[in-house]
Amino acid sequence: MKKQYGKHTAMGWIILALITVVLIFAAYRLNTMEKTELINRTGNTYEKGIVKEVLKDNLLPDGTREGEQTVTVRMTTGVRKGEVIQMTSQSGFLFGAPCVPGMHVIVVQSVAGDTTVSSVYARDRGSIIAIFAILYIIVLCLVGGKQGIKASAGLLITCFIIILIWVPIIYLGVSPIRSAVVVCAVTTVLTFWCLGGISRKTICATLGTVSGVVIAAVVAEIYSYTTGISGWNVSNIETLMTISEANHIKVGGLLFAGILISALGAEMDVAMSISSAMQEVCVQNPTISRWELFRSGMRVGRDMMGTDSNTLILAFVGTEIGELVLDFTYDLSPLYIINSNNIGIAVMKGLSGSFGIVLSVPITVLIASVMFRGKSKELSVQ
Repeated sequence: MKKQYGKHTAMGWIILALITVVLIFAAYRLNTMEKTELINRTGNTYEKGIVKEVLKDNLLPDGTREGEQTVTVRMTTGVRKGEVIQMTSQSGFLFGAPCVPGMHVIVVQSVAGDTTVSSVYARDRGSIIAIFAILYIIVLCLVGGKQGIKASAGLLITCFIIILIWVPIIYLGVSPIRSAVVVCAVTTVLTFWCLGGISRKTICATLGTVSGVVIAAVVAEIYSYTTGISGWNVSNIETLMTISEANHIKVGGLLFAGILISALGAEMDVAMSISSAMQEVCVQNPTISRWELFRSGMRVGRDMMGTDSNTLILAFVGTEIGELVLDFTYDLSPLYIINSNNIGIAVMKGLSGSFGIVLSVPITVLIASVMFRGKSKELSVQ
């Protein structure tokens, strides 16, 4: 049995390698396609530089900043690499940076012949972000051991599929909701495949996760229909409409697609935890009946419902904390707050994902009860 399982594992890794090659090829083709130009950026580039001197500061006595700084920056990339250029840096929270000598910055640069117009866009955070990401992967591998390495691979696959494949597909005009369901399914399969190989446990967890995602999509659609809130009520709809007119992107589905992607992690956690627990119950008690196994799985699932549903709701509420503080500060009417689009969307995100989690529990338990019962000998070597 172990030898046979080893062959299955080797075959699984071969298939996974082939799928990876296909995904890399698809990502290359999708990210090298010609895009419709919305803004003329001819001659405009973002380059790196190091602040040499602050010629004029904008720091006020009370510690706030007003206006702009005048600084000199030594360029480290671009056509002006090695040159020291004088430029300005705004004091806004979105653009510019409070420059000090030695600070690494990103420069917006427009070059036309011998004329160069430059300004500081932001502090250069790329290397810091990369360091934190690498440290997280290292900690995950050190703490998790072999499973940590597999989890890291699953995380990289998820980011790869969403950023380099799903987003370009939406750009091509494919339905965001339908493609999100497919992406969730593929991501779940590959992630669980990396973590546990091909086994009844991963199959059960995959089916439970996909069922939760589909339920979240259905609840979000019903909520949207009954409340009148749709993907057209988002705050940046004007910009999205401009893109839609040029590229025929289905803007209305972006909100719901984002809900599915946001709920995916919690759905995977619930489904895999239940599947693992029920498999272990079967291994430790091979004579357990299917009904008793179902009841054991539900007890595990009920303990997880509260925490994971709270996780989703708190996450979405956290994204709207600024809006809530403003509403409180202006002492707005509860009727105004509850019926605003932003709060309505936040409620839809939290509740639809939580519905998916709660209802996926009995589905996952039922699937596990059918798949694991009477298979204890095979389960013990998987």
